[in-house]
Parts: sequence; structure tokens; C-alpha cells
Amino acid sequence: SGVSADKNQAKLTIARVPDQPGVAAAIFSKLAAQNISVDMIVQNISHDGFNDVTFTVPRAEFKRAATSASELADSIGAEHTASEEDIAKISLIGIGMKTHSGVAARMFETLARENINIMMISTSEIKISCLVSEQQSDLAVRALHDEFFGG
Repeated sequence: SGVSADKNQAKLTIARVPDQPGVAAAIFSKLAAQNISVDMIVQNISHDGFNDVTFTVPRAEFKRAATSASELADSIGAEHTASEEDIAKISLIGIGMKTHSGVAARMFETLARENINIMMISTSEIKISCLVSEQQSDLAVRALHDEFFGG
């Protein structure tokens, strides 16, 4: 159990991706072929036959990933790409996340009290991760540690 911060992250979005079978495979196969590691992936719900695909990569692989994302956007008929480098992934880790109600709410309320914007959320059975600005990552870790582990 604990709170962790990974400041070695960059975020890329491929916007208005056609919502059709094989598109996600094309995106992530190209990145894998270039040996680019992908961490968090979020695909938004489809609107008018399109969605956005956002993912994180290690900052050291950002330039290569951004070039690939731009090429991919063109080849799959997506509208454009967007990116951000100065982000951090903050994770709240603990067994029992799935069985304890309100953990996500407490995490998000704690970040809101500190005026920390959440850019992306990902969950698993033992972890809730949020992307925040790198400048606010230390504050986020302290606040979450205080909230969940008593300072």
C-alpha cells in the first residue's frame, strides 16, 4: 500500500480516430514495432463514429512516439494529435481497492481540495492512477499520503 509518483511520463492523444475494428491495433502495433513502451491508455466513447485515444509513454520516448502518432493520425484518417510532456502519474496502491467503496471519491476529493487537475484516470484491482501536472505531483503525493496513510 502507498502512493507513488512517476514524473517520467508524456501524454499523447490521437483525436477523432475513426471508430472501427483494427484502429487500436494499428496504433499500438506501430508503437510496439518501434519498441515504444505504452503505459496508460484511455479511449473515449464514440461520438459520430469517432473517438479519441490518449496514452502515455516514457518521456525519453516522447519525440519518437509523437512522430509515430502524427504519422498514424494521417494513415488512419484521424483529425489531429495533441501532446503534453510535463506530466506525472500519481498512483494510489493497495489491496482491496475493488472491495472498498469510496476510495476513488476520496482520492479525487483530496486532489480537488489541493486544486490539482486530473488529466486522465486509470484503475485496476489494486491501483488508481491519475495524470497531473508535474509541477503539482509532489503536492499530490503528500496530500494523498496524508489522507490515506495519516501523514
